[in-house]
Amino acid sequence: MRVLSIIVPILNEQETVATTLAALQPLRQRGVEVIVVDGGSEDSSMRLASPLSDQVIVAARGRASQMNAGARLASGDELLFLHSDTVLPKGALEAIEQAFRAPVCVWGRFDVSIESPLRVLTGVAFMMNLRSRWTGIATGDQAIFVKRSAFERIGAFPAVLLME
Repeated sequence: MRVLSIIVPILNEQETVATTLAALQPLRQRGVEVIVVDGGSEDSSMRLASPLSDQVIVAARGRASQMNAGARLASGDELLFLHSDTVLPKGALEAIEQAFRAPVCVWGRFDVSIESPLRVLTGVAFMMNLRSRWTGIATGDQAIFVKRSAFERIGAFPAVLLME
């Protein structure tokens, strides 16, 4: 069984999905599984995703439905949910491995870094990261990772249109 499966929900993401998936290729070479779950794209998202992922499937539209469908198919003991416009930081796999070495750790997330000339977006990223540290609440933009056993124990993502 693979250790980590990355699930990427997409919907009309032809502008970003290839960049995100291309950045995951070194992880695939190390045995990480990449599953893309399309919610009914009407552009070339699926065609672009196919050569850069292990599986591309179609599921009911909505991030929660798509991520849950990907998790059901995943072969990894650990799951990472990644937005199609997000690139993981360098050393992400090692950071996940280190986090899960702690016996009490069942999930985690990465800090958001927004590449933009607009200073206000730097402030938004800072506040998101600060809020996550204080509250333990994360958003999908932060590449949430979780042990499969914990994900299954909580019953997956609630089936609402925008939920992670």
